[in-house]
Amino acid sequence: MLDIIYYPVSAILWFWHKAFGAVLGPDNGIAWALAVVFLVFTLRLVLLKPAISQIRTARQMQELGPQIKALQKKYAGDRQQQAVEMQKLQKEHGFNPLMGCLPVLVQAPVFLGLFHVLRSFNRTGTGIGQLGMSAEANAATPNYVFSATDVQSFLSARLFGAPISAAITTPESTLDSFAAHGGVPSVTMIAAVAIPLMVIAAVATHFNARASIARQSQEAAANPQSAMMNKLMLWVFPLGVLVGGPFLMIAILLYWVSNNLWTYAQQHLVFARIGREETTAQRTLTERPVAAAPKPGARPNRQKRSRKK
Repeated sequence: MLDIIYYPVSAILWFWHKAFGAVLGPDNGIAWALAVVFLVFTLRLVLLKPAISQIRTARQMQELGPQIKALQKKYAGDRQQQAVEMQKLQKEHGFNPLMGCLPVLVQAPVFLGLFHVLRSFNRTGTGIGQLGMSAEANAATPNYVFSATDVQSFLSARLFGAPISAAITTPESTLDSFAAHGGVPSVTMIAAVAIPLMVIAAVATHFNARASIARQSQEAAANPQSAMMNKLMLWVFPLGVLVGGPFLMIAILLYWVSNNLWTYAQQHLVFARIGREETTAQRTLTERPVAAAPKPGARPNRQKRSRKK
């Protein structure tokens, strides 16, 4: 069942590796790193339309906030009627709350799929989900759309001296499997690449949250639940990246950084576009009555009603 996710994710990663590998070399670490980054960009581009709908939904929720609260208060003792009235309100304004969840619901399995595909390049570990294969057997076993040669290329890839499939906490027994593919890396070498990525990911997560909160209405920000969620987004989530970072392979940290960079750019561009649309719509509504009214000093043009015979 999960192969429905694993094969498409590995296919997109394979395509970008072939594209960058043709220029930089198939075993080049930067080619593999760029393949991961452009995998993220490809998936986010596919999800761009739902993401825009999500932002529009969030803005609609803010605008409909007072009406929703009024309905909740009016039908506090009748949950069934409250649900009926909420559906009427949503239908009247063309509001679909599911669109606000769709991008997140889609990204979650994609992230898990990417994590599994990247982890499956090295199956010598003995932890949860690992196969405990020997280094030789692992190097000779394909990984979804990747051939055995591609697996060996991934194991040989180094980003500033560190394998992108290794994490700071990778066990020594797993690191030993890199011996035939560029040598056994040291934890210090892996940390030198992973820690800056962890810091960048944490900072990007914080600023994405700050940009999102800055666009909230005053009523939404004053809500106790929203205030608590805002604090989690601003401080706890970025801290979680720093705490969990040592357990994530460098390729996953690259995913996290590039995903946050895309989100930051997307928020600014999409909100700017929506802002222009709302300004244009507001100007049109403002100018309509002015255009219909007579000029100062001019008589109104009254059409004579035809008399009934």
